[in-house]
Amino acid sequence: MSNIYNSSHKVLTQIIQNFDKLDMKEIIPTTQNINKSIFEEDLSIMIDELVNINFDDLNKGYDDNVRKQHLFDYIFNHGMILQEIYNWLLNNQYHSNSIYLFGYFNYHGIVTDNNKQKASKLYQIATKLENIVAQLDLAIMYINGVGGEQNYTKAFELSKKLTEKGNPNAMNRLGFCYDRGIGIEVNKQKAFELYQKAAYLGNSNGIDNMGTCYENGVGTDIDIKKAFELYQKAADLGNANGMNSLGYCYENGVGTDIDIKKAFELYQKAANLENHYAQFNLASLYEKGIETKKDITKAIYWYKKSLEQGHSYAQKKLNDLLLIL
Repeated sequence: MSNIYNSSHKVLTQIIQNFDKLDMKEIIPTTQNINKSIFEEDLSIMIDELVNINFDDLNKGYDDNVRKQHLFDYIFNHGMILQEIYNWLLNNQYHSNSIYLFGYFNYHGIVTDNNKQKASKLYQIATKLENIVAQLDLAIMYINGVGGEQNYTKAFELSKKLTEKGNPNAMNRLGFCYDRGIGIEVNKQKAFELYQKAAYLGNSNGIDNMGTCYENGVGTDIDIKKAFELYQKAADLGNANGMNSLGYCYENGVGTDIDIKKAFELYQKAANLENHYAQFNLASLYEKGIETKKDITKAIYWYKKSLEQGHSYAQKKLNDLLLIL
């Protein structure tokens, strides 16, 4: 018994001595690696969630600023820092979602300089990997010529491909292609049908475009009351185009009684969402002093904002106003 005790005691003593000799610095990196692994996995999940949020917002027809704010809200609510996410994306360009989101950061100048050309290249890479969100954003870039390449044929093909998969954003975009002859011959009836399908799936841009069709008799009979109702629905869903369209109805008595106060409020709300049509219309009200005190300074401000967002007629209005100052 004594021999067994002595033997066991020697083994235990040796284990303790060996443990005492361990360099704790050798253990710490292992713990750090585990934490890093967990952090990396969490970030990877977050990237997928961010892309999913963007995907849902696109299908609902949310404007760029709203989409971006939703991403910021998610990031901040989860205690993350934009720089950390940017760094992770920079060093993890292995999956289509991370490639797309890195392009999104470059497109909007998040953490880095605004670089739409780089964003376009990243979207194209993600598109080849069948990333649907990248395909949706790339189609818009091809239509507008943002990022260095305007390609109506590619825009049409991408929109058609995704429409066949049942995507409401693509349906609305394809309707726009048929409406304006982008990559395909003009077909107003087809445009209306596609807007209608997108609208039924809850895409607010499709709803607003349907309203335009009813207002102007595009692919369907003119129905001013129906147009007003659709604009109201799109506006209620937070769609800036819908707000501007509804404001126009109130300003001009389209499908409703004239109410300049409501028109002004709607233009203001849509203008704050960087809708260049609403910015132009708001500037016009300030210029004329309609439902507000005449204010040429504010008119110039909003005409400038409208011009920056791409409104072609804003430059002429600016030139006219600057001449009288």
